[in-house]
Amino acid sequence: MSDMTHSEIVESLRWRKFPVLNDGFVCLVDVMGDDRSIVQAARVSYGEGTRKMSDDRTLLRYLLRHQHTTPFEMADLKFLVRVPMDTWRQWIRHRTASVNEYSTRYSIAINSMYATEPDAWRTQSTTNRQGSADYFDADAGQTFSDSERVFQQTARTLYEEMIEAGVAREQARKNLPLSTYTEAYWKIDLHNLFHFLALRMELAAQQEIVHYATIIGEQIVRPLFPFAWEAFVDYSLHAMTLSRIEQDFLSYLTQQQGCTLPITHGLFDAACEGAGSASTVERTDSRDPWLNGEWSLMNRSREREECRDKLIRLGLLR
Repeated sequence: MSDMTHSEIVESLRWRKFPVLNDGFVCLVDVMGDDRSIVQAARVSYGEGTRKMSDDRTLLRYLLRHQHTTPFEMADLKFLVRVPMDTWRQWIRHRTASVNEYSTRYSIAINSMYATEPDAWRTQSTTNRQGSADYFDADAGQTFSDSERVFQQTARTLYEEMIEAGVAREQARKNLPLSTYTEAYWKIDLHNLFHFLALRMELAAQQEIVHYATIIGEQIVRPLFPFAWEAFVDYSLHAMTLSRIEQDFLSYLTQQQGCTLPITHGLFDAACEGAGSASTVERTDSRDPWLNGEWSLMNRSREREECRDKLIRLGLLR
């Protein structure tokens, strides 16, 4: 789409349904603004001097790099989405959008449910209470999928029988499973959309919502806001932060006598296990984080493993 004008890109995307899961979709309804709208808003704040100092791409990258995100609120996007209700529960937690959802009080519930493929059933993570881990084998997965199909058919039949008998729609719907699809208009500014995408395109997010976020980001936002998307990928989506404690901890590890890069897992674990314990090293300075317990956080498995993952990504720990 690089040779197309912005208006041509908008028209090529508007109302185009991108399929997600077995019967979901995402489509762009409308968009207000482009990369230039963000730049224009920023230059109102920074004055004419910015125009001479920076081209649009450089300025957009500066804004996101330094988290000056207000100008990104000058662009709005409106979507129509069809999504399973359990996934929608996570989606709607982002309270920075305007939403109008399909109502099963007024209308008959959408006759479609998300069916999990046999090879898509995941085990519960042992380190993340809200996450999943590996996949079940094909035989177990087939059993789950068969049972799910029977359950979904039974639930839908019960719902339709109640509707046919005259039961109120608002009451009959309570027996529908969370795999039932819902539809909604979802309007959000680009700043808050980037926040949504940063969280929901992350590997630890539930895979079903990752599929939706990836389609929105790569198939819709990227062609509409190419410079802003590039900056988002570089400074948010694929970026990482090091807390002050992690920075101090890394500095300590790299300054140990005989320590050369990369840091060994043995040294990392030994330092974590001794963090906050005055007996591990001879120290007298009360400001030393080892003595005041500040680094005791590194003894906690969650924070410890997050730090380990960051150092591995940086190539500092092997």
